[in-house]
Amino acid sequence: MTVFLQYPCRIATHFLLGACLLIMVGGADWPQFLGPARNGTSVETGLLDTWGDKGPPQLWEKVVGEGYSSPVVVGERVILLHRMGDEEVVECFDATKGERQWKYAYATSYRDALGKGNGPRSTPAVADGKVFTLGAEGALVCLELEKGTKVWSRELLKDYRVKRSYFGVGTSPLVEGDMVLVNVGGKGAGIVAFNKTDGKEIWKSTDHDASFSSPVAATIDGTRHVLFFTREGIVSLDPVNGAVRFSVHWRAKIDASVNAATPLVVGDQVFVSASYGTGAFLGAIKKDKLEEVWSNDETMSCHFNTPVYRDGFLYGFDGREDVGGAVLRCVEMKTGKVRWSKPGFGSGSLILVDGKLILLAEDGDLVSLKAIPDKYEELARAPVLTGPVRAAPALANGRLYTRDAKKLTCWNLKK
Repeated sequence: MTVFLQYPCRIATHFLLGACLLIMVGGADWPQFLGPARNGTSVETGLLDTWGDKGPPQLWEKVVGEGYSSPVVVGERVILLHRMGDEEVVECFDATKGERQWKYAYATSYRDALGKGNGPRSTPAVADGKVFTLGAEGALVCLELEKGTKVWSRELLKDYRVKRSYFGVGTSPLVEGDMVLVNVGGKGAGIVAFNKTDGKEIWKSTDHDASFSSPVAATIDGTRHVLFFTREGIVSLDPVNGAVRFSVHWRAKIDASVNAATPLVVGDQVFVSASYGTGAFLGAIKKDKLEEVWSNDETMSCHFNTPVYRDGFLYGFDGREDVGGAVLRCVEMKTGKVRWSKPGFGSGSLILVDGKLILLAEDGDLVSLKAIPDKYEELARAPVLTGPVRAAPALANGRLYTRDAKKLTCWNLKK
């Protein structure tokens, strides 16, 4: 609930909003990309600080197909979107034992033109007893959470005549009220809202091409914003009708580039970042405009993973995974000043929990470290997966769920 609790003058109101969000999604669930508030932050406590050379105790492991989609967890169900052969598969597992509860599959012919894998990139979203998935070829599917029964589906690339991107469809859908929001990338349909009950279009907005970033929603000074980091830049829309509140150009000058990290909302500010000579941008959100606080290409230029925030500081990865490697950094948010840097993780993934960072490195190492600005202080490390690892982990009910190209694994982090 970090989104709502950064600025003291708003604590009372935002505490209530945060409490409502906890009630809606369940305090221990991880129902969408980057967790309950889409900021990589868990509210759990009482977890392991350290582990042995083999990592935390392993509860179960399942063979899965390829893809970079992250697992999501609701109650005692784990949902994963992956590819097996010529099918994209939505699979539901029992959270404690790993037993399959149901499976839904559909045909796919996606082939990555640059050889970066043929599996799905988008992470499912679960809300109100429904599972929403988005495949590499733009198949938007709604399933019943209970049994995996199909409710509706859309072929977004065909429906909106979207040109092919470098690496297939990579944005994750956002459930907002009665709608599912997607950065589709079509002409006049850059961002589209679909009715989550039947999949029909409610509104469409902008001409922005699709990025690999996933949108977030936030209420700031009584105004509801849905924030997208499209291929064009950062844009806020009114979720009621898709009207553009503000739009700021923020992308690389070269075409061979991507915007991929998710916007990070902290209080009334938003942080976005990209590589390819683009850099980081921190802006103060107003009702109908975004005012720059600072920007540069030296602080934290994120290739594809999203930083996390704690007590005035950002923790994330600076640099491109494919050119020179990335470096873990701690950055003072209000100024952009780098407090410390640590190489050796590639473009890893982070979860902030109980004052610590759980880091899943690109080579498969699982690392525990303190989330402090004074210095890098590691608590534990173990090789647990086979790299390259691109999917972000999920944390729910004291269990950590990770995946690589061949397996989905559940680890026990309870003390």
